[in-house]
Amino acid sequence: MIKILFICHGNICRSPMAESIMTHMVKTRNLETQLQISSAATSREEIGNTPHYGTVGKLRAVGIPLVPHRAVQMTKADYKEYDYLIGMDQMNIRNMMRILGDDAEHKVFRLLDFGSSPRDIADPWYTGNFDVTYADIVEGCEALLTYLEKEHKITC
Repeated sequence: MIKILFICHGNICRSPMAESIMTHMVKTRNLETQLQISSAATSREEIGNTPHYGTVGKLRAVGIPLVPHRAVQMTKADYKEYDYLIGMDQMNIRNMMRILGDDAEHKVFRLLDFGSSPRDIADPWYTGNFDVTYADIVEGCEALLTYLEKEHKITC
């Protein structure tokens, strides 16, 4: 079982969107026995809160079920628990490294680094554009699945 933790600043916009999108992809491709998906925050600001209404609305509009979720903060222990710790932008990566200390096993990635156009995923909390965030996360999740298929021989 490969365990993936998606991480953003507050765990109410991008990372729960990524968790829901990837969970949906995993279910539709019958990969539930191969992949486990979760999400967390680097900050404590939103702990216990449900996903942002923009995330909820976008997922509903495209027919992707929202994974039941309350914001949690990632911990140093998550490094041992998960195979991949995936941040949405370079600031997330920096904050993840502050929590983790190091990445000796090379488990920390930015989601869009798996694709053909590596870049940050903009935070819709600030941009207000959940459509662009959704498109970027779908692109990143598809690229991540392709990578996992090659790297770990998962069956898509």
